[in-house]
Amino acid sequence: MGRATAVNGVLDVPVIDISAWGDGSAADRAGIAAEVDRAARTVGFMQIRGHGIPEGAAREFASALDAFFGLPVDRKKALRAPSPEVNRGYTPPRTEKLSLSLGVPAAAEDLFEAFNVGAEAAAFPGLVLPAAHYPANIWPQLPGFRAEVEEWCAQAGGLARRLTGIFAHALGLATDYFAPFTDHSLDVLRMNNYQLPEHELVVDRDQMGMGAHTDYGIVTVLWADRVPGLQILDTKGRWHDVLPEPGCLLVNLGDLLARWTNDRWLSTLHRVLPPTDARGRVVRRRSAAFFHDGNWDAEISCLPGCVPAGAAPLYPPTTVGQHLAEKLGGSRAGKPNANSPREAARLRAARGE
Repeated sequence: MGRATAVNGVLDVPVIDISAWGDGSAADRAGIAAEVDRAARTVGFMQIRGHGIPEGAAREFASALDAFFGLPVDRKKALRAPSPEVNRGYTPPRTEKLSLSLGVPAAAEDLFEAFNVGAEAAAFPGLVLPAAHYPANIWPQLPGFRAEVEEWCAQAGGLARRLTGIFAHALGLATDYFAPFTDHSLDVLRMNNYQLPEHELVVDRDQMGMGAHTDYGIVTVLWADRVPGLQILDTKGRWHDVLPEPGCLLVNLGDLLARWTNDRWLSTLHRVLPPTDARGRVVRRRSAAFFHDGNWDAEISCLPGCVPAGAAPLYPPTTVGQHLAEKLGGSRAGKPNANSPREAARLRAARGE
């Protein structure tokens, strides 16, 4: 896990067109893989163009988000999960501290509100999967919402799986290398809204829209408004704004892929500032992160060729389920994660502690 590399104070999140991956030449595929490898080594983020997701799917999905977050607060709160360990349902504003997923306390709870859906055990007939990792979704009684959200999950999930094939190729592995680790993946879609109620126009001091964190799993596919807020930390401890380019989806790597590659590839620290206007008032910003995290029982240990001769891996083996439980115990349940010392040290340094 780490920070992005800025050149002359400028952080480049490259635009990578993957449209030729499926039916292009071997040279096309090698070129795409090389671009992905370069971005993964230096930034941990990339802008993906040519992803094949129809614009209409994104528009309908955005409309579904607006319909849900526009519901009365009481209706949304009725959709909260029965406990913080259940990563489903509604999360009200100021109830999470994402920095605790790194074991680092925050001055205030994060501003965002969210709604989560994810892979259910029922989606994998024939497998006995623990309900704690594959809980049932909690759906609002909102016309069209479920269909539009499930369609976006299918589109974003298809892109995530295509990307894992590109990742494998870039790492010198067979393109289907990650398939046995992701055939019952703990995928989660988190829909986020950053906007205060009308009676709360200005953010509190030290308030984060979403606290500094790394993503937990393999790869994240992010849809977001072109509204400032998302920032990435560089090697000098400076934060850089990132906006999605028109027609692109932002993609970043998660902790498990960084562990797999022995930090050859970066799971980069990032945060979301409260989106505000020139007068300091919070304006609307929406985002939706599709987390492709892998099978709950998959063991993550260093990939072939990622440990220098004579050296030991930086991380001990872990399972996807154990890793996610530690991370979610911090962000959702308020229990500081003691198993992320590298990321915690980087975050504290960036805060001047």
